[in-house]
Amino acid sequence: MLGTIVNTATILVGGTFGALLRTGIGEKYKKALFNGLGLCCLVLGTNAALPNMSKSEYPVLFILSLAVGAIIGTRLGLSERINRVSEKNRGAVNGLVTGILLYCIGTFSIVGPLLSALSPSHGWAFDEPGNTFLYTNATLDFVTSAVLSASYGWMMLLAAPVLFCWQGMFYLIAYFCSAAMPEPMRVELSIVGGVLILSSGLSILGIKDCKTVDLLPSLLVPVAFYLLKAVFC
Repeated sequence: MLGTIVNTATILVGGTFGALLRTGIGEKYKKALFNGLGLCCLVLGTNAALPNMSKSEYPVLFILSLAVGAIIGTRLGLSERINRVSEKNRGAVNGLVTGILLYCIGTFSIVGPLLSALSPSHGWAFDEPGNTFLYTNATLDFVTSAVLSASYGWMMLLAAPVLFCWQGMFYLIAYFCSAAMPEPMRVELSIVGGVLILSSGLSILGIKDCKTVDLLPSLLVPVAFYLLKAVFC
């Protein structure tokens, strides 16, 4: 868990730095940051999804995940709830969703806590392999959180506890379940998450509002699928 704690702390530090810097950034520079973020989301989302397509055990699972997630998210009215807030806060909430996706989706953020839980010290030794993954992830997240907070403000700090819970979930899965489960689950999560990051990029660039918030429950479908598979198969 040490690596997860460090990763969470770097988001808080980077986010604070970016939020403080935000007051001195002009509108045209903020627009340039938005464009850069949007393009990064397109690249990162594509890179997360496409390489994992050939590794998928169930190629239709990501389609099912997005379909089920969209239905659940629409039924709960997640996007509509955001639309009811002010325009200023709406942009910050959408930025928060983008940040959470960028922090949580990826090999380091999923495999890191798994390896930490499976290590002899359960991730409390400084040099455990899982922690090394998470230290690398923390470095990337420090820069990302600073840029996002410079664009969207202090609300981006709320992504830190979400990351902690996300990585904590995988830590507990590995701690209590078999080690055979993580890799296929990671592949499916990377595909679904990559699509959601791509969706965020399209929204940031103003190309298409895919209501990414409504699609967020899609991330729960692969986790539920493999947990049920481990129990009944």
